[in-house]
Amino acid sequence: MTLEKRIANIFRMSDEVWKHHTNPWSVWTRLTVLPLIILGFWSRSWFGWWSILIIVIALIWNWINPRVFPIPKHTNNWASKAVLGEKIWLDRDKINIPKHHQLAPSILSVMAALGIILVVFGLVQFSLYPILMGAILVYTGKLWFLDRMVWLYQDFKK
Repeated sequence: MTLEKRIANIFRMSDEVWKHHTNPWSVWTRLTVLPLIILGFWSRSWFGWWSILIIVIALIWNWINPRVFPIPKHTNNWASKAVLGEKIWLDRDKINIPKHHQLAPSILSVMAALGIILVVFGLVQFSLYPILMGAILVYTGKLWFLDRMVWLYQDFKK
């Protein structure tokens, strides 16, 4: 089982939840989770322990987001195709992924992970520069990854 599949299982991403997550509103609004988490940790100097409330809200939002939006009427859009491609990618231990799709998603995931490390460092140090650079790496890696998932989905759809 792939690491991403294990994470999806932790989030209880059933086939029904994946269908809801193909709603573009789910994809785009999920991008708010990282800024909320950053705000929560950064605001500890302002609100003390109350800043945990922002972090909890972000984590709850991360959990419910793929569940709250209705299943879209069609999936003929970039965001929906990205989610459908991601679902294929999660099952790559069972599905033969073409060679031209194997390397880039892994590199982009590492890029996003390095961004998270920078964000955490910046939050610990109360340093804005690493937080911003890390967030740029996270979003660049994730959105580029999603773009690759659109390509993967379209190749599988043929």
